[in-house]
Amino acid sequence: MGSEQGFTHFNEQGRARMVDISEKEITKREATARTTVTMHPGTLGLIKQGGIAKGDVLAVSQVAGIMAAKKTSDWIPMCHPLPLTGIDIIFDDNGNNELYIEATVRTTGKTGVEMEALTAVSAAALTVYDMCKAVQKDMVIGPTLLTAKSGGKNGDYRLGS
Repeated sequence: MGSEQGFTHFNEQGRARMVDISEKEITKREATARTTVTMHPGTLGLIKQGGIAKGDVLAVSQVAGIMAAKKTSDWIPMCHPLPLTGIDIIFDDNGNNELYIEATVRTTGKTGVEMEALTAVSAAALTVYDMCKAVQKDMVIGPTLLTAKSGGKNGDYRLGS
């Protein structure tokens, strides 16, 4: 299995490698990911009212998501460290039992930021869980998915398109 044909994350010996992106073009890149945290309506109500003992759940989760996006290459072995130019995390809910977390990450570089966006929403959701676990332990995280990406040689992607 040669590295020029087939999978690019394997070397000539079939072992994992970090892909060489030296020859790739620098382009503006953006990716958006989202996840859901499903919980009891009372737990969501406490989050919205600021009634969780550990503090402002959404503010802390937002910072956690931003920090995680910046450290993605420390978590995911084959990810390149990237200079991120923007990270935005927003929260929404269904008014009942689902908290939605969406992250959009931007860079100008040689590789995309899909993993950074996915890591951001994952860390934000884990932080929601951590801060609310005293109230509810059976919260469910997911699905977590990439909803859009732009830039790079593979072009744009939009979920459902």
